[in-house]
Amino acid sequence: MRLPSLLSRVPHTQEEMIQTKQLVSFRIGEEEFGVDILMVQEIIRLPTITPIPNAPESILGMINLRGKIIPIIDLRQRLRIRGNMPTANDRRTRILIVEMAGHVTGFIVDSVSEVMKVEVSQIEPTPHLVVSSIDAVYIQGVIKLPNRLIILLDFRQILKPQEERELALLDKKVIAGDLPAPAQESDSV
Repeated sequence: MRLPSLLSRVPHTQEEMIQTKQLVSFRIGEEEFGVDILMVQEIIRLPTITPIPNAPESILGMINLRGKIIPIIDLRQRLRIRGNMPTANDRRTRILIVEMAGHVTGFIVDSVSEVMKVEVSQIEPTPHLVVSSIDAVYIQGVIKLPNRLIILLDFRQILKPQEERELALLDKKVIAGDLPAPAQESDSV
């Protein structure tokens, strides 16, 4: 799913931008999360992931997305959400391709729900009960909607500084030919 058509719905005036925020909502297990749409480059189906030797547990491997090597993070494991990681056989599984601090990284999620616009005033501080299972550093706030609660993630906090350095080193190794690049097969949704 390319985002140009989705971005056409982004607020156009400065006043709209201050008062509203557009999110991509997605699920991991029973939890629903949101991320600022401006961080999401695209959403793709789950391709074959090439493992990386000696990578941290949450870094599953890498994919080749139209010639660009993208590291893939298991968001379920990072957020300590119980349950099994979805498989390529699950047609709803997606990878959010996110740009943070100059790095492009993919995050596996169970499914992508929708693109939604919320009023900034709807974003509330994180209740203590929510943070008991997910590290509070990853959460920007919560959005209460009728019959649902969306946890707004701060993707800038998902990668630890050590992992950012490891991913930058990985990129250099692939470019230098020290690691084989994964086969190109990724499809946008």
